[in-house]
Amino acid sequence: MIPVLPQLQVAGRLAAVLPDEDRELSPYTGLTRQHWIAVANHLLTSAAAYRSPKGARINFPGRPSQQGPATDGLEGFARTFLLAAFLHAGDADRNNHLAEYVDGLIAGTRTVGADDNESWPVVGHVGRDGQPHVEAAGIALSLHLTKADTWGRLAPDEQDRLADWFRATITREPSPNNWYLFPATIASFLEGVGRADDQTRFVIERALELIEVWYRGQGWYSDGAGEAYDHYVGWAMHLYPVLHARLHGLPELDTLGGRLEEFLQTFTRTFDRNGSPLYYGRSMTYRTATLAAVALGEAVDRTPLTSGQSRRILSAGLRYFLEHGSITDNGVLSLGWHGEHLPTVQRYSGPGSPYWASKGFLALMLPADHPVWTATETELPGDTADYTRALDVGLLIQSTAADGLVRVHNHGSDHLKTDAADSGAPDPLYARFGYSTRTGPTSLHDPADNDIQVGIRRVWSARRRIHRVAAGENWVASWHAPRFPRFSPWGASDTSDGGPVLPSARIESLTVVRGALEVRINRLVRIPPDLPVRFSGWAVAAPHPGVVDVRVERATGVVATGELRSAVAGLHGWETAGTSSASYGTAYGEWAVVPELLGTTSPDRTVYVAMASLSGVPVEDSVAGTVDRGVVTVEWDDTRQVFDLDSIFAGIR
Repeated sequence: MIPVLPQLQVAGRLAAVLPDEDRELSPYTGLTRQHWIAVANHLLTSAAAYRSPKGARINFPGRPSQQGPATDGLEGFARTFLLAAFLHAGDADRNNHLAEYVDGLIAGTRTVGADDNESWPVVGHVGRDGQPHVEAAGIALSLHLTKADTWGRLAPDEQDRLADWFRATITREPSPNNWYLFPATIASFLEGVGRADDQTRFVIERALELIEVWYRGQGWYSDGAGEAYDHYVGWAMHLYPVLHARLHGLPELDTLGGRLEEFLQTFTRTFDRNGSPLYYGRSMTYRTATLAAVALGEAVDRTPLTSGQSRRILSAGLRYFLEHGSITDNGVLSLGWHGEHLPTVQRYSGPGSPYWASKGFLALMLPADHPVWTATETELPGDTADYTRALDVGLLIQSTAADGLVRVHNHGSDHLKTDAADSGAPDPLYARFGYSTRTGPTSLHDPADNDIQVGIRRVWSARRRIHRVAAGENWVASWHAPRFPRFSPWGASDTSDGGPVLPSARIESLTVVRGALEVRINRLVRIPPDLPVRFSGWAVAAPHPGVVDVRVERATGVVATGELRSAVAGLHGWETAGTSSASYGTAYGEWAVVPELLGTTSPDRTVYVAMASLSGVPVEDSVAGTVDRGVVTVEWDDTRQVFDLDSIFAGIR
């Protein structure tokens, strides 16, 4: 019997507006199109309370972003506008939310840059004044989806003012990543309303050329130069070009759609059975935006899933966030993941930032009779079989049917540009060896989870640039040069200056998985002797330390809370086990505990082998690892695998 999500439990005012579940059409989640519409209406009605008098800004309560309140207010407007646009495009805007946004378009562009409570900011180049690039693209996309009832309602002079604001925006320098899709999205709209020129053609062609440069195969793009693979691949790198091609009926949709379909073959495997997306990368406060690519596949009919499978993933994701407190009693999306959790939120995120969750509501633009809404939810492949897949970009997906949990092992994505220095503070959202659907990384100044670190002069090493090496059916390998950031000017800074240097040192790492188990192999190269070395597993979060159950033996550490269990065990080289507490918690709770193994470097012991596991059901930790010089043999309960590190890492100097 495949477990299904239980009866929906939601607190606050939202519970009163949700319709009854439909377990015939949606046997797994109970949710239908009417639930999606009800949530969208609730968010938009609640947002209206924070609208400026003339409607050009929506000033949500909360910690301001580093850009300041004017940009934050524009962000609130733009991101909720997209939600209203999806409703309207799908003929589901029964409350006529769209009309209020038309009023805001007029007020915001009447005196651009003025110091008042309505005027939109002048868009600058990337940096201090560049953030409105993002919001301008959101507004342009919303207009493109609703041209007749938004742009078409503006007077000629009002259209001119809005077009001037857009045109000034596309002449500014974007950030060198997915931001290059923003001027193209704006230009796509301008061309759609008869305002094409050399500039609009240039920025569209530039964007389409760049995504070719950033394409890495198997449907995956890097978010700019370098190696950056996270949810931006779905909610930006696929979303904007595919919608551009669809809205203009371009032949490029065949290529772009094909890549989207290939991407969804592996990306859809990263969703937990409980609906949770993989917690990996920045901007996770966007929450349901993680679902955008799944809905997009249905919108352009380029998906490997049946419509019943697509809706199951979509509705399970929506349920997950409804049940975990992402919407406050005032109907506002909080800065965080479940509820508010500021240690995991980037400084560029303000109170309106979470409303990029609107991207996940893209399926609402599809009519009520579309198969994604009418098909019966069906079984997913992960319901009945474990899944392991190594991607060319250096990510290894591991999911288990027994608990529905997904883990992704990172040996390829570091989010560093090609011209960036391999030094400084690590980024917990990219530097860790593993990410999952039920744990989040610990914060920068807490003990690191899913890491291997060497200590020198009381400074623990950091993993920054990741060098992808090789992969097999169930394993992936990389190396990194350990860096030793000394934080400055204060101990809790997120920047670093100086610190110890080991110019020839490197750490070679390999992760191999089977079922719910992982074996992590690390070889320390040119690391001085008699230094402490630390290995850490998955961080288990809880609302209070008293909820966490900890058991430590000499070479085994286990941390458990509820049904979630994280364990590490030393198989070779490690001396003792322990745990560290993370007082800033993770996105899953305000307190976390990390199991760890400890050892000491030695010229005679350079290879360290450990077992790690994260599971929602009991598992047998039946695995052994032996080392003969550079050859590591992993003994599973019914088979063995041999890894010759000298061969795998040959040629590295």
